Amino acid sequence: MAERVAVTGASGVVGGAVARSLLGRGDEVVAVQRGPLPAGLAELGARCHRADVAGPVDALVEAFTGCAAVVHAAARVDITGSWEEYERVNVVGTRHVVEAARRAGVARFVLVSSPSVAHAGHPLMGAEAETAEPERARGHYSRSKALAENETLSIAGDRLAVTVVRPHLVWGPGDTQLTERIIDRARSGRLVTIGSGAALIDTTYIDNAGSAIAAAVDRAALPQVRGRAFVVSNGEPRTVSEMLTRIAQAAGAPGPSRSVPFPVARMGGHVLERLWERTGREGEPPVTAFLAEQLATAHWFDQRRTREALAWAPEVTIDEGLVRLAAAYGGVAPGSGSS
Repeated sequence: MAERVAVTGASGVVGGAVARSLLGRGDEVVAVQRGPLPAGLAELGARCHRADVAGPVDALVEAFTGCAAVVHAAARVDITGSWEEYERVNVVGTRHVVEAARRAGVARFVLVSSPSVAHAGHPLMGAEAETAEPERARGHYSRSKALAENETLSIAGDRLAVTVVRPHLVWGPGDTQLTERIIDRARSGRLVTIGSGAALIDTTYIDNAGSAIAAAVDRAALPQVRGRAFVVSNGEPRTVSEMLTRIAQAAGAPGPSRSVPFPVARMGGHVLERLWERTGREGEPPVTAFLAEQLATAHWFDQRRTREALAWAPEVTIDEGLVRLAAAYGGVAPGSGSS
């Protein structure tokens, strides 16, 4: 049965994928964001409600009234920035969205989070969704999302069923957070591996992230889903080197040109992060400590519990996703690697 679902941050990569998935199956989508609605979502029939998640709660209540569910995907995801900026959007903003959902009588709430909320820098191999740990999370983004996740799960009541979905390393056409960063660096000859590049990682094709979160919307009130967090990925671990190379080549760019030792990259990342934050420099540093860890450390997840609980499975494989990426960027999708 079609429902009305509010999606915050629908202009972002994950929020947009969720909105497209919901619209594609016939739901009505209210896109809640500060700016105008992206043309693609408007053409699909989404309705825009202008509001700031960290602004007045009443504006959010108005947006959510009449909705059966809310997907909260709006977040500050930049690599650098002050703690106050992350706290305002990711912690206070989430608090406002939850309060507005409760006041508007929304029944189901899906918070989009990140596996980094439970990643303390050590390898994760076949892991599940561990409890978010703000005190151990790496960097302002991860810490703020961990705080928001724990607070949201703790205040959920009988009238608001809350589920957390953590998509892992989302990529695909239109993604500016990961895909275009890789492609830009490859085109300028600045794409490198950290360490050997042999660490296995999970990634998530953009459409799969959207469909998984849409599935969570449907099942958020079920006992096996309510109050729990789920990591979502394609479930096809590949090496960091392979993923960097194949994404770059899909855009017609070369793969990594060299390797940087992990200790050097991590130390350099710490120094550059402090420099950027202290001086307020524009743009992003060449590397951060968190990025160095992500590129040098294995992190892949057991997807069996996620798929069973959400009654979901990815529809687009990594190889098919690379074909779609090549079609969007004019490059080539090289032969499939082993999984």
